[in-house]
Amino acid sequence: MNLKVLKFGGSSLADAAQFQKVKAIVEAEPSRRYVIPSAPGKRFSGDAKVTDLLYSCFDQAQLDQDIDESFDRIVKRYEEIISELGLTLDLQREFEIIKTSILHNAGRDYVASRGEYLNGLILANYLGFDFIDPQKYIFFKENGSFDSERTNVILSAVLKGHQHAVIPGFYGSMPNGTIKTFSRGGSDITGSIVARAVGADLYENWTDVSGFLMADPRIIDNPKVIDVITYKELRELSYMGATVLHEDAIFPVRYAGIPINIRNTNCPQDSGTMIVSDASSYNSDNIITGIAGKVGFSSIAVEKDMMNSEIGFGKRVLEALEKSEICFEHLPSGIDTMSVIINTKELEGKRDFILSEICRLTVPDSIEIEDNLALIAVVGRGMVKAKGTAARIFSALADASINIKMIDQGSSELNIIIGVEDKDYIAALQAIYAEFIG
Repeated sequence: MNLKVLKFGGSSLADAAQFQKVKAIVEAEPSRRYVIPSAPGKRFSGDAKVTDLLYSCFDQAQLDQDIDESFDRIVKRYEEIISELGLTLDLQREFEIIKTSILHNAGRDYVASRGEYLNGLILANYLGFDFIDPQKYIFFKENGSFDSERTNVILSAVLKGHQHAVIPGFYGSMPNGTIKTFSRGGSDITGSIVARAVGADLYENWTDVSGFLMADPRIIDNPKVIDVITYKELRELSYMGATVLHEDAIFPVRYAGIPINIRNTNCPQDSGTMIVSDASSYNSDNIITGIAGKVGFSSIAVEKDMMNSEIGFGKRVLEALEKSEICFEHLPSGIDTMSVIINTKELEGKRDFILSEICRLTVPDSIEIEDNLALIAVVGRGMVKAKGTAARIFSALADASINIKMIDQGSSELNIIIGVEDKDYIAALQAIYAEFIG
């Protein structure tokens, strides 16, 4: 029998009706044995996510403000779910502990994690599954980084004793036992960790869309769903802004060779998107797999004659960034020119220092910073075998009267990065999608 781990996002567990859908999905296949819930999300436009309500309580408590009204909203959300599901579960003691902890300066991570914790208790009770608290079995190191190997050894041993379990997402613990959360969207990571720990055949990530879309639906009308995508392609698209799956969730399952299936809780009949290590056995009619991008970048352009023959030139440019504790995104270069692409926010308060340091270390002929740059990644394993892909991209942008500010292609030929002005970002995405997908 195949073994499956399922993660359900906040929209999938926002109210009792969604809980009922989740139960039907879990019980549809005996192989679905381990479930990772997020905190309740928005039920409708204008509603609040429980995690945001918890953050609000924390912030109010830090300012010595009354939290009764805000906390009561949280309690009401959970009590409505319990009541409408017809459960006899009583969480009053848990609510009291959480409220008291908030009022007595509990850590921000602890407060935020309680959304998943409470939802996990309810879901475990509703499904009749065991409840496993990740605080005891998912570990972080002293520096705050995830301790993957210790977690995998201990969690694997624990889960062998549970045929069916609910493990809340988003958090674990520090060496001193205090709770530590992953970044927002971290329940995806927990699901991946559990899938690796139990040696799952498949990690099903249930959300509110029927798979990974080829482009941002806020920009492209009804973009196609990607049937199959590789881990490498997903990593590229996630990094450049595609948000269906937390980008760090890829690594635990990729390490173990476990495929991920992105599914829609509201349309469980849809097959969704399969994320795999190797897609050589999957045929695709599309040259590109997906398009994603971000705005808000800056380019530091350095020019100097005979730069290419000056040993250590690039290292010295990056040394200036290192002193300012700034990471770079891309390094497109020519014979006598070098550009460093940086998130514009990273430059706040550091522009003059960076320019003076680069000048001191490299003595360039000219140097300037250009802002308002957007980056677009065109990603696809099919580009390796397809001739003229770059030409088609450039032609599509030229036909749309869009000026290309930067071009960078990865050595794997898996992606092409194009830089355009922020104001042209939407039009550029639309032009590229129309060229390859129609």
